[in-house]
Formats: sequence, C-alpha cells, structure tokens
Amino acid sequence: MNSQKSKADSIIFRRPELKDASGIHNLIKRSPPLDVNSLYCYLLLCDHFRNTCIVAEKDRKVIGFIAAYLPPTKLDTLFVWQVVVAKPLRNRSLATKMLNKLLQSTPVLYIETTVTPSNDASMRFFRAFAHAREATLLSAAGYARDLFGKNSHEEELLLRLGPFDGGNQTIKRDIL
Repeated sequence: MNSQKSKADSIIFRRPELKDASGIHNLIKRSPPLDVNSLYCYLLLCDHFRNTCIVAEKDRKVIGFIAAYLPPTKLDTLFVWQVVVAKPLRNRSLATKMLNKLLQSTPVLYIETTVTPSNDASMRFFRAFAHAREATLLSAAGYARDLFGKNSHEEELLLRLGPFDGGNQTIKRDIL
C-alpha cells in the first residue's frame, strides 16, 4: 500500500512506521474499552506486522490505526486485533476506510476478529462492514472469560466475515 491522501479531509492512509508506535499507544490509552498493550507491542506491530496494519494520519498525528495480521495457520484470513479512531473523528467512516484499504491490499478471503459482547460500537462496525459487502458474518465462541485469569475481562466472541474475493472486493452497498 502506498501512502494515500484523502483530499476531502487531508487524511493520509499508510503503513505504520516505528516512529508511530508512541502515537498509537497514546491513542489507544485514550480509547476505552480497548485493551492497552505495552509500547513494545506497538513497536513490534509497526515493524514486524506493518504490511497488515494501517495508520490514518492528519496534520502529522496518528488519528486512526488498525492492528491486523495473517494467522500462520490461516493465510487466507486477516485477523483484526484492534481498531481505533480518535474520538473527535469517530462516526466519519474512518475505520471503514482503513479496513477497506487493508482488504484491498491484502489478498484474503476472510476477516476475523474478537469482540467483547458489551462492545456495541465494534459489533455494529463489523456487522455494517459485512453487510455493505454482502458478506456473511458468523459469531462463535472465542476466548472464554476464565482464560483471562483473575482479570475482570469479558469473554471474547470470534467474528468471521467473508468470503471476500481476495483483495478485489468492491462495496456493494453504502454504509450509512
């Protein structure tokens, strides 16, 4: 994916770089209910997994990020780990634009993610994304609550969207 600028709002979509890790970490800290990982984790994402992640940048600041990777046993699947958009820019389809760009540049048939049942915004986002592409969205058990130890972390449901046509998927319906 080349750096792409949206003229309408001067937002640049690009692969993350090491210099972005701190901005990503800070953005996620300001975006509950997302789990905040270590800065080192975001450095690794910006380095080792940069080809399956995307940054949205405005005025040289990270305003959006999707962390994703290809699971070694499912190379036809993009696993979306975290989606974050700066609060003032939410509800402007920025997350959809980022995921569209990832899907266009990553030849996969499926998207998978895990979402807690109480995260209504993420559930709505992935439902709308699947609906706009006339893709199936399946929900299954993901990670049970007890796997998180003594944390008061909810269970994570596994969502599977697709099939898509290997990076050539076009939007068939507008997302409102």
